[in-house]
Amino acid sequence: MGNMIINHGLTSFILVVWMSINIFLFVWFYFFYDLGDQFYYTRHLLGSWCACRAPAAVLNFNCLLILLPVCRNLLSLIRGSFMCCGRTMRKQLDKNISFHKLVAYMIGLMTAVHTIAHLLNVEWYNNSRRRMYDPLSTALSDLPDGNNTTYLNPIRNIDNPTYFAMTSLAGITGVIITLCLILIITSSMEVIRRSYFEVFWYTHHLFVIFFIGLVIHGAGRIVRSQQNLVQHNYTLCKDRIESWGKVAECPYPQFAGGAPGTWMWVIGPMFLYLCERILRFIRYTQTVKYRKIVIRPSKVLELQLVKAGFKMEVGQYVFLNCPAISHLEWHPFTMTSAPEEDFFSVHIRSVGDWTQKLISMVEELPEGTQGPRMGVDGPFGTASEDVFDYEVSMLVGAGIGVTPFASILKSIWYKFKDSDPKLRTRKIYFYWLCRETHAFEWFADLLQVLEKEMEERGMGDFLTYKLFLTGWDQSHTDHVMVRFDEDTDVVTGLKQKTNYGRPNWEKEFEQVRKENPSSTVGTFLCGPAVLAKVLEKKCAKYSDVDPRKTRFYFNKENF
Repeated sequence: MGNMIINHGLTSFILVVWMSINIFLFVWFYFFYDLGDQFYYTRHLLGSWCACRAPAAVLNFNCLLILLPVCRNLLSLIRGSFMCCGRTMRKQLDKNISFHKLVAYMIGLMTAVHTIAHLLNVEWYNNSRRRMYDPLSTALSDLPDGNNTTYLNPIRNIDNPTYFAMTSLAGITGVIITLCLILIITSSMEVIRRSYFEVFWYTHHLFVIFFIGLVIHGAGRIVRSQQNLVQHNYTLCKDRIESWGKVAECPYPQFAGGAPGTWMWVIGPMFLYLCERILRFIRYTQTVKYRKIVIRPSKVLELQLVKAGFKMEVGQYVFLNCPAISHLEWHPFTMTSAPEEDFFSVHIRSVGDWTQKLISMVEELPEGTQGPRMGVDGPFGTASEDVFDYEVSMLVGAGIGVTPFASILKSIWYKFKDSDPKLRTRKIYFYWLCRETHAFEWFADLLQVLEKEMEERGMGDFLTYKLFLTGWDQSHTDHVMVRFDEDTDVVTGLKQKTNYGRPNWEKEFEQVRKENPSSTVGTFLCGPAVLAKVLEKKCAKYSDVDPRKTRFYFNKENF
């Protein structure tokens, strides 16, 4: 329990607060409509389903939240500029996409409840118009919309209630926003997002139509309340239907729908998101020049880019757009350069249509020419920014997931070169897992420089790195066996030999804890979710509740 609190305490607290607000809004609005005197006659027609406004209130609250986690510049401003954010709070910002999904699920659930409630309302409204219930229901449904009376039952044509459901303002907008929501949620499934990113990208932009429809939807004013409670006391008049409008104490009840209020919930986030998109467009128009283009082994493209006024920190990422491929698609890539360099670089692996098209375009370029026009949005902060805030750091990269750690290790080299006194980190453990030997090649040069630099400065223990090859064939095995006794590794040329197979994380965490008693260890991963679950459990298992002993904090890159 103590380890869970260390790693997940604040996250759990935020989720409890979020869920508590949802429950409070649902319960409060339910009883507001279920107990309010002004809704007595409405309840008589609809029963407790007149409280369909309860899920609507929860919808409003979550629609207020849904855009905030994807305002990347706002999150970067909070993370980087406002130092009031401590390490634990910054970790929550790294879970923005997870929270975005959670809010989306709540919106989907409440939309379903709200829709079902209104479909039942239409059925009961229609039955009342057909005089299928008691005389009071019939009298309420027959109220005309005149000078002295205002209607309660919105269905005026008893022959076709479906026509009302599909043609009224509330009905039309309800259908539109529900269809948009279904398309957005279904296209966000992992299998579609991974295999057909363009489908995910384009359908997600239906959120514009969704929000427009959402703001207009409430103007339909379907659920109506009594306005003249003082003049028409329902406790006195509900049993005197024949006297309505004929005696002073029982005038006709007058009804009106509530003013639409959704816009008050979403106007702020919509404005912030509009500012976000304007800033992205401004950045898109800024000139980006190519400093160097390199095709690395294993179909990895390295782009070294220059942009005026661009400043970065270690582990940050940018969004790239290539208009020659698509004007609308933006894809995130972690930068592999260090802040001390006068350019920024990204390494792009060939996965998916967009990256394959970009690599094909670059391969066909004449030597020495500039690449296709590139739009750059960013940089944006990630968990890896905090690597130097820990005394000890464990960096775990899988495949191309090594990119944020390339930036970190380069920055370390510059800090040692310049004898930076602000460097707080005293030990780094670096693990890289790859399926094929070619993947190591582009990164081995950096490790060789660091290896040599540490030895010259007598700091060979500062960086411990372990490379794991998880896939090999028989020819590679034979090659390794022949050259096993050499001082340097067959694959990388480094003094540290490559390990074959997957790491024994129990052994690795035990070693780190033993070598660093009473230390705060930051564990950083850029890799698959399966590995994240393993490392997260190990961080909890090997952390000690006693602050004087070793504690592990798990951090994962999220895009």
